[in-house]
Amino acid sequence: MTTTRILVTGGAGFIGSHYVRTVLGPQGPGGVEITVLDKLTYAGNPANLDEVAGHPGYAFVQGDICDPELVAKLMAEHDQVVHFAAESHVDRSIDGGAEFVRTNVVGTHTLIDAAHRAGIKTFVHISTDEVYGSIDEGAWPETDPLAPNSPYSAAKASSDLIALSYHRTHGLDVRVTRCSNNYGHHHFPEKVIPLFITNLLDGAKVPLYGDGGNVRDWLHIDDHVQGIELVRTKGRAGEVYNIGGGTELSNKELTGLLLEACGADWDTSVEYVTDRKGHDRRYSVDCSKISTELGYAPRKDFTTGLAETVEWYRENRAWWEPLKGRAAL
Repeated sequence: MTTTRILVTGGAGFIGSHYVRTVLGPQGPGGVEITVLDKLTYAGNPANLDEVAGHPGYAFVQGDICDPELVAKLMAEHDQVVHFAAESHVDRSIDGGAEFVRTNVVGTHTLIDAAHRAGIKTFVHISTDEVYGSIDEGAWPETDPLAPNSPYSAAKASSDLIALSYHRTHGLDVRVTRCSNNYGHHHFPEKVIPLFITNLLDGAKVPLYGDGGNVRDWLHIDDHVQGIELVRTKGRAGEVYNIGGGTELSNKELTGLLLEACGADWDTSVEYVTDRKGHDRRYSVDCSKISTELGYAPRKDFTTGLAETVEWYRENRAWWEPLKGRAAL
């Protein structure tokens, strides 16, 4: 069997580490070696990769995707790239967008240019539904125009266009995925689900933006990784694929489910806070393309996935408690 050497950027983060653990795990495709490139910023956690640390096909490099010499060296040693590395917290981008532009835009250009020069066979760029903006009804197909509303989503939209330009200009096999909101275990406790769970387990209040009516589609990391692998192995060059979970909830509805799961009371545990600037009202992606072309379908129902996630945080305080201080803005 021919071995495929994959460079995974941001592989110590929430989604990237789950991708690495899955691909190198017993249910993985086999015949794959992975090198993780991660800068280990505040949200990067080497412990996320402990499960595969002894795998013969695994290697870790601490470094910056904006470092052209390091990136060029690694590209020459690999066949494919799966690019997760990004600054991703919207609130932080509102407070200051410079690092988001540096990492998401300049970093992606550094990677994609080096991939082109090294003759990389396939470059999978992981993006987000937030690049589409906000939608009142219906769902976005991949052909809808990009209309990002935050510095984070604008930087991600820019990175999408840069990556795709290397397909159109140079013929590089670039494939872009745009996912809805992810949830699951090993999620850094600044995003809404892990933040709310860990606060509630500690008996603390949870912050609900505005009227709590903002709607998100929730995607379990198992299903996201399934979609990414379908795109990596079966997707078409130059194409964009939406990946969704099929469970739309308002933030108020989600909060109620989390309160119930953690045994907490609404009146004493929820604090209404001023809404985020430019807060997108609703996201919804049309997944018919990846479903029809590649056979994707979400497998994890939200009730089960959320219960498993709460239980994981309940039993893994040693993992998340040291991270709570780093999560504070």
